[in-house]
Amino acid sequence: MKFFLYTLPLFIVGLLNAQDLNGAWVNQTENSNILILIQDNYFTRTVYTPAEFEETIGGTYKIEDNQITVALEFDTASEDLRELNLNFELKDDVLVIDYLKFNRLGDGNAPLAGVWRISGRMQGDKLVEIHQRGTRKTLKLLTATHFQWFAIDPGKNEFYGTGGGTYSFENGKYTENIEFFSRDNSRVGAALSFDDRIEDDKWIHTGLSSKGDPIHEVWEKID
Repeated sequence: MKFFLYTLPLFIVGLLNAQDLNGAWVNQTENSNILILIQDNYFTRTVYTPAEFEETIGGTYKIEDNQITVALEFDTASEDLRELNLNFELKDDVLVIDYLKFNRLGDGNAPLAGVWRISGRMQGDKLVEIHQRGTRKTLKLLTATHFQWFAIDPGKNEFYGTGGGTYSFENGKYTENIEFFSRDNSRVGAALSFDDRIEDDKWIHTGLSSKGDPIHEVWEKID
């Protein structure tokens, strides 16, 4: 699958608003999944199978002259962070990139849709603020149907881990269904439920981790 990250883009004509691309897109075969998540100012692309996480890239992006230009903040297949230029074609719910067709799985309209940065965590009985040190950060991208978190340090080109899949959020219950996990593939297939709410533009996230450890986190949306 390494070829997909570096093949030359195809040429198309036409103009498109970035909002039209928001959502989750998949190219799926019997042997692998290539999942693209696009939300607000961020783009990720992940290759995985039911048995193995293979690779992922991500970063901020812009659209100009029918081309998506991604300023990569992480790339597990390369030691060189750079700009990735991808020409594309969108027709109805089919997105074509690098000669591969991606079907839309969901759009970008939902209460939690956006890019979130962890800003606080409960330690003991005290909520402790998490201040970003240098360029290291943990982000979570959510479309209307899918999520992906990633812990990275683009300044040092270091990648610490990622996981993702589908999610639901209804009546204060947030549930993640894990489809890939870079650190431990045995967690794929697990469903984790949390008590969540949005309060003063902050996402309050409480429950138990996949290891059974208590979680109480605060996330803030990145504009």
